[in-house]
Amino acid sequence: MIPDDVLQEAERLTRLAREAVDENETAAHERRRAAILDEHGYTARVREDGVSAILVLHPSEWVEDGVIQPSRIDDIDRGIELPLEGPATDADWEEVEEHNRALAEEITAEHGEVHGRTAHAFADFMGNHYVKPMDEATPRERKEFREDYFPRNAWPTAEQKAKLAESLSLVVEE
Repeated sequence: MIPDDVLQEAERLTRLAREAVDENETAAHERRRAAILDEHGYTARVREDGVSAILVLHPSEWVEDGVIQPSRIDDIDRGIELPLEGPATDADWEEVEEHNRALAEEITAEHGEVHGRTAHAFADFMGNHYVKPMDEATPRERKEFREDYFPRNAWPTAEQKAKLAESLSLVVEE
C-alpha cells in the first residue's frame, strides 16, 4: 500500500499540474508524480466525467502499453481513487470553517470590507458545498462560485461585482 504522505503528494502534484498554465510546468508536475508513485509500484491517471475529476492510482503490473489488463487485477482493493473536486471526504467541517473564516478576516483587515465580504461569501460556498479550504479551490470551483453562487446567493454590491476577480485572487494569494 502507498503511504499517506505519498498519496497526499501525488494528489498535490496532480492539482498543480491541472492548474498550471504552462505545458512545461504541467509536464514537470506529472513527471514528479510518476517518479514518486513508481517507487511504490503504482501509476496514475485522471478520470474526468464532465462533472468531477478523480485521480486514479493502480499497481503498475496491471498496466500494459498504458491500458489496464483486467486479467492482471489480483485484488481490486489495491486500486486507489482520490477525488480532485467536490467535497473533501476526510475533511472536518469545523476545521475548514475556522480556517476559511480566519482567512476571510485577514483579507478584510488587510484589503477592506468589499474584499472581505466577498471572501466571507466564498468561505460560505467552499465550506458548505465542498468542505475544503477556500485557498485550495480548483479553477472549476472558483468558476462555479463566480458564475453561479456569487450572483445568486451573496447579494453582492456593484463594487463587489466589479472587484470579484481581485477578491478571489487575494484568497488564493493569502
